[in-house]
Amino acid sequence: MIDEDINIGQVVRSTKGRDKGKYFIVIGKLDDNHLLIVDGDIRKIEKPKKKKVKHLMKLDIISTETIERLNSNKEITNAFIRKELKNWV
Repeated sequence: MIDEDINIGQVVRSTKGRDKGKYFIVIGKLDDNHLLIVDGDIRKIEKPKKKKVKHLMKLDIISTETIERLNSNKEITNAFIRKELKNWV
């Protein structure tokens, strides 16, 4: 079940797996238990990581620019994602 507090554009930190401790931005919801996350470096926008909600820790940071770009179908680049994460984390 998706935590209602985790939304698209939310900055999260991985708590399990090889990417433990790394920061990502949520760009999509697949189902009740899975999100799509990217960091613009290892997990690029072209191939986002499918991750279970229970393996992520929500931060109180939301990238409003990412949300706006997703809603308006503007291009989101890996450089943009890296810049957003650098600004927030």
